[in-house]
Amino acid sequence: MDFGTLDALRTHHPAWRLLRSDHAPLAASFLHRVFVLPNVRVMAAADLAEALEDELYGLRERLGEGAFPRPALEYLNEWASPEKGWLRKFYAQGSDEPQFDLTPATEKAISWLGTLAERSFVGTESRLLTLFELLKQMSEGSESDPEKRIAELRKRRDEIDAEIARVLAGDVPLLDDTALKDRFQQFMQLARELLTDFREVEHNFRLLDRRVRERIALWEGAKGALLEEIMGERDAIADSDQGRSFRAFWDFLMSSRRQEELTELLERVLALPPVVDLRPDARTRRVHYDWLEAGEHTQRTVAQLSQQLRRFLDDQAWLENRRIMDILHGIEAKALALRDTQPPGEVMRIAQPSAEIELPMERPLFRPPLKPVIADLALQAGEEDLDPAALYSQAVVDRAQLARHIRQALQDRSQVTLRELTDRRPLKQGLAELVAYLQLGSEAFRTTVDEDTQEVISWEAAATDGVTVRRAARLPRVIYVR
Repeated sequence: MDFGTLDALRTHHPAWRLLRSDHAPLAASFLHRVFVLPNVRVMAAADLAEALEDELYGLRERLGEGAFPRPALEYLNEWASPEKGWLRKFYAQGSDEPQFDLTPATEKAISWLGTLAERSFVGTESRLLTLFELLKQMSEGSESDPEKRIAELRKRRDEIDAEIARVLAGDVPLLDDTALKDRFQQFMQLARELLTDFREVEHNFRLLDRRVRERIALWEGAKGALLEEIMGERDAIADSDQGRSFRAFWDFLMSSRRQEELTELLERVLALPPVVDLRPDARTRRVHYDWLEAGEHTQRTVAQLSQQLRRFLDDQAWLENRRIMDILHGIEAKALALRDTQPPGEVMRIAQPSAEIELPMERPLFRPPLKPVIADLALQAGEEDLDPAALYSQAVVDRAQLARHIRQALQDRSQVTLRELTDRRPLKQGLAELVAYLQLGSEAFRTTVDEDTQEVISWEAAATDGVTVRRAARLPRVIYVR
């Protein structure tokens, strides 16, 4: 909290820039209503611009036509610019429409603005009990002496037995209205903070992915060392305090029994008269499903980042292999040039590449030869005269070679049709090879079939009399997608 740090935050932090902006009431109120209240993680640019246009129309009706004169999309693009940083603008995979998401800094500013409003009731008892319970958990969880742990457990058992005895005697202690309101406000505050934390966890994973991409782009060492460093950093994130806490939370919430228990508890608490008087938000009844939705969005983001990183590494490997092939072609060209005009003297000397070492234990042990036992049976000749030439005229389709052909075609483009594949490499086995292409499309590759477009695939086949004929097959367009 020194002067230099606060001055830098005032200049560069998006949350502070939002609070200093003249558009702070518009941006904070609109983003809170569109993103925070309904727990929306991603929204298309067209939908968000339409919602902001309606908001601006209402403000112009009330404040005059001169208020906020620019179109809604200009405001959104300005809020997503690096100078503001209140929104994150990006393109989702497989879509050409821009998407918008709230940044963690903006959500922090909106949450802080919510604390400025005066509250008719400020509870402190529940916070003190929560702090006391946390201290007890830390103290008991770090106690390594078995005798002290057993003594604490027995003390807790005696307290539970005494409480059971009081209830059986008719003394049932109940929380009063003030205590119920206090605890419910504390629950709502923690629930909102938990949703805010999810967006910050997702933002941290994106920053990690960006640093990894920058390191890959500037890496000049061996590929193995790069992969080891990248995987080590990802493991460090997963094994960090934040990663372990998120994983423990996710495992706890994914239990169906816990979800049913949370639903039942929320139904009972929201039906209490003191809680009804507080007029809680309608989404409170499904707040645990909002946690699940936010957690699933974070998990999907991490999975997409991993897939994009793998494709990025594949592209780097393909470029490296291409560079190696260019070097080899250059060596071949120079060797061909030397064949006609050989220079005098020694051109190249190759030393022995390695020593041949044969260890005694690597030699195979002696195995006695098998002596087959021939049964004394009289062989009977068959009556039918079969032509053995049919055994040698079988057509064999090399599916591995066809798969390599498809992968090579998809290296420099995102999709390729079956007609283009057969044009590049004509069919040699006829219909059997065409069927093998279709089987690979349904088993090993991702394909799309355009039923509205018909394509003709032709090939040459030998007739029975030795004359070459041309055959063709008409089928819907089959597209292989990378």
